[in-house]
Amino acid sequence: MSLPLLVACGAAVLLGLLAGALANRLAGRFPWPDGVPLWTVTTGPGALAVRRPLLEVGTAVLCLLVVLGWGLSWQVPAFLLLAVAAVLLGVIDLRHRLLPDRIVLPTFVAGGALLLIAAAADGDWPALLRAVLGALVLFAVFLVLALISQSGLGMGDVKLAAVLGLFLGWLGWGPVLVGAVAGFIVQAVLALVLLALRRVRRNSELPFGPAMLVGAALTMALAVT
Repeated sequence: MSLPLLVACGAAVLLGLLAGALANRLAGRFPWPDGVPLWTVTTGPGALAVRRPLLEVGTAVLCLLVVLGWGLSWQVPAFLLLAVAAVLLGVIDLRHRLLPDRIVLPTFVAGGALLLIAAAADGDWPALLRAVLGALVLFAVFLVLALISQSGLGMGDVKLAAVLGLFLGWLGWGPVLVGAVAGFIVQAVLALVLLALRRVRRNSELPFGPAMLVGAALTMALAVT
């Protein structure tokens, strides 16, 4: 491992620990007051979503894997953003069955901006176009599924699909398809495991956001390696 890559890995771990600590505070103090900047929510005493240091270490590991997967490339900042946002969204959805717009929408905008910078730096404009189209395709598909579904998808899942489609589309059309399907597979496996453990009933509804995030993460890992 080269020295620059080693330094980048160390920086990713430190970033992940800090971001994980902030995500733990934000998720623990959700729902947030309207009109209050999120950075103020993380200050002062308050509840945590997960006992330390599980979330902090998990976020650091995810950030490290992003750097190891991409190396020293312009795509790293965008996927680091996605990793941190995914941790926060996953925890909130598990606890509250909500995917807040105050996280989903800025992740989409900032992720698109960072991918635009990466495309400009590398001259990879086809990847950026594919990312935009991937976001539109998954948004449209999940919107249709939400409209025809009796109990499954909500609009938070639809908006998250657009975010994941943006990043999966950057990797290619294969990852867009696999990543979308993988979320349903992860959800089905999780439901079967929880049923076997008698933690849920047949008519129980599970949040779909975490399964979408895990399915997309596995797809991205396979696509990058």
